[in-house]
Amino acid sequence: MQRTRPSRAELRAAAGKSVPDVIAPGLKVLFCGINPSLYSGAVGHHFARPGNRFWPVLYMAGFTPRLLLPEEERELLRYGYGITNLAERATSGEHDLSVEELVAGRTRLEEKAAQYVPDCIAVLGIGAYRAAFARRQAELGVQPETLGGAALWVLPNPSGLNAHYQAADLARLFRALRDGCDGPASRTDRAEG
Repeated sequence: MQRTRPSRAELRAAAGKSVPDVIAPGLKVLFCGINPSLYSGAVGHHFARPGNRFWPVLYMAGFTPRLLLPEEERELLRYGYGITNLAERATSGEHDLSVEELVAGRTRLEEKAAQYVPDCIAVLGIGAYRAAFARRQAELGVQPETLGGAALWVLPNPSGLNAHYQAADLARLFRALRDGCDGPASRTDRAEG
């Protein structure tokens, strides 16, 4: 399948657009990106920008049995996973978002957690997490608090622009999330704790 890349004009026109959530009740993991890129806004799919490692890392970490394309994002629901964002509007980068937008995104994420009741929520971007949740010292991995009853995790942003992590490093961190959240034990542990 040949993917058509949006033109520069289409990318500029995507500023401020949103990408619909991929979400359903009772997910194992709800992945929460920072916000859609202009590329994702233009094509209408999450993590669609070439070079974004989200889809390859999901496959490498064992979340999906094969490498999915962004336009196949709804297939994630079959495996018990979904996608949302802290900020809904597409921008050229995280730097275009205000702290107030990220904090408002936390409130929306709490509402989604209460409505859809995922086992785990994984925020993909530690800087955005620290700003949205007012936790300056937060580290990667599972967090001490829950969100709407869901275990809360923070993982690195899988953008190809995040040079701090190679795909293998991301896959290792995502695999820890899968091992910690993927299955009935995660929901049972929360109910007892």
